[in-house]
Amino acid sequence: MTIPTRRQLMAATALLAAPGIARAQPAWPDRPIRWIVNFPPGGAADILSRSLGEWFGGRLGQPIVIENRPGAGGLLGADLLAKARGDTHMVMMSSAASHGIGPVLYANIPYDPLADFTHLHLVGTFPSVLAVGPAFKGATLADYIAEAKARPGEMTYGSGGNGTLNHLIGQVLARAADVQLTHVPYRGSAPAMTDTMGGQIQSLMESLPTALGNLRSGRLRPLAVSEAERSPILPDVPTFAEAGLPGVVATNWFGFSATAGIPASIAERWREEMAAALGSTVVRERFAAIGVRPGTLGPDGYTALVRDELDRWRDVIRVGNIRVD
Repeated sequence: MTIPTRRQLMAATALLAAPGIARAQPAWPDRPIRWIVNFPPGGAADILSRSLGEWFGGRLGQPIVIENRPGAGGLLGADLLAKARGDTHMVMMSSAASHGIGPVLYANIPYDPLADFTHLHLVGTFPSVLAVGPAFKGATLADYIAEAKARPGEMTYGSGGNGTLNHLIGQVLARAADVQLTHVPYRGSAPAMTDTMGGQIQSLMESLPTALGNLRSGRLRPLAVSEAERSPILPDVPTFAEAGLPGVVATNWFGFSATAGIPASIAERWREEMAAALGSTVVRERFAAIGVRPGTLGPDGYTALVRDELDRWRDVIRVGNIRVD
């Protein structure tokens, strides 16, 4: 039997200690994935998450468990993930609410929207729509602004609550058009739409996927959408910019985030899987049906988006002196 030399033993030891050689990497995922949705069932975040969850479950070989954790404008669900630092089996649908507005709206927020997360991919974007009910007799955004100028403070618009993105877009609209609009906050989108359709308020600012059914039925009439381009699902509705207000451009966005501290290899696997999902026909068709554009930004681009949105909405909140209940 040949006895190895000291040099051979040292080389073998170094080889065994090398990453990926000494020990087989544990299989991942090796248990179900908890997917946090920080909004109630039935909304855009929930619909998108469940569509993607079906895709990932088949690809990853483990169930995707959708866990709705609404509250405090999306902050409760985000805080749950932030506190699970390093958990490789927990992700969330991050959003403008939890990572762009809430952190600059609420005092003493319990997490850092950048440092406490690994932002992996922009999932999708969609506009908000300014819609009117039967209480408003005009046909265009110009008519709406003219009436608001004629009756300062009497033109009302509803939203799903104080400090929501739709509330803030209404503030951007009022400033750009130099009119006084009275915001009427509701506890959720459904009652705001009901009161608009019933004539209790003249208008509302609402996310397109949420308002789409009532827009299609004619119970709400759209005047303008908030993105830079027209929505493919409402091709006849102008953008605010086309209607003469180029400063009113705001996008609802959802992204995909894990907790801070996960291994780079797992973050990269998630990025690859999300890119594949968003490029697939089945996911794109589901998104298109509710007016959502698939996201194209990877980790760096999505993280930069979050940072930019924090700066933007911080300024709007400060100038509008916006407070939450």
